[in-house]
Amino acid sequence: MAVSLREYRARIKSTESMKKITRAMELIAASRIIKAQQRAQSAAPYARELTRAVSAVATYANVDHPLTREPEDPKRAAVLIVTSDRGLAGAYSSSVLKEAERLAEKLRGEGKEIDTYICGRKGEAYFKFRARPIVRSWTGFSDQPSNDIAHDVGKTLIEAFLKDEGAEGNVDEVHVVYTRFRSMLVQEPTAIRLLPLEVVEGEEKPAPDEVLPLYEFEPSAEHVLDGLLPQYVQSRIFFAMLQAAASELAARQKAMKSATDNADELIKKYRRIANQARQAGITQEISEIVGGVNALADANAGNE
Repeated sequence: MAVSLREYRARIKSTESMKKITRAMELIAASRIIKAQQRAQSAAPYARELTRAVSAVATYANVDHPLTREPEDPKRAAVLIVTSDRGLAGAYSSSVLKEAERLAEKLRGEGKEIDTYICGRKGEAYFKFRARPIVRSWTGFSDQPSNDIAHDVGKTLIEAFLKDEGAEGNVDEVHVVYTRFRSMLVQEPTAIRLLPLEVVEGEEKPAPDEVLPLYEFEPSAEHVLDGLLPQYVQSRIFFAMLQAAASELAARQKAMKSATDNADELIKKYRRIANQARQAGITQEISEIVGGVNALADANAGNE
């Protein structure tokens, strides 16, 4: 029993050490998620107004821009998957990867080939382990994305979209799969089509006589779109990264809280079993002492 008791005491000690680590990670995630939420909320108005401006120009200027032109027979689609760089975030990365697999299956069903772009080491490891090709990956910033990274990602995807049909690396569509932050308890894997231009924030179409007073294009609608559309793509990607960062931290906080609670339950269980083992050992020792005393008493009585 003494060996068993020592084993349980060692398990209790190691579980308590693990609990301290998970508790610290929970507190770190909780402290950082507020800033991540604020960044996402601050970027939302800019992304929303830019979307409205691009929508107005693309819809009412009758301009045939390369980034808004629907291909007649799309053959290849680029899919940008936003995952995390680190683990210990529950099902965060696996959920967005499952959503990406569903999207890829749908696109293949439409006869399109897939070019995969990855943000985050978890997504990169997922595809490399399965020996599946990745066109390009970006890592090291998943919980703190920057506008420079979003600019680089957007530039890469736009260049692939604008390549001549049949050229190496050319794509006809660009999709983004990321995790949308709904609340601290709900993070939703989401897939959107980014290019050709697809306005996500649907609004009622204004009357024709309302369009001209609201928007004037200088020097021309073509020049406005040339300047706005790349900014639109990069802002959408940056906003998706900010949403994903807040979702990752929320998922990590929830996972670490669950791990801390499980460690508490495990410690209670081990302590209960250790106490039972200690009591059983004491009982056995008392029984052995009593048995020895009785045997000694019987021996003395026989001698007399």
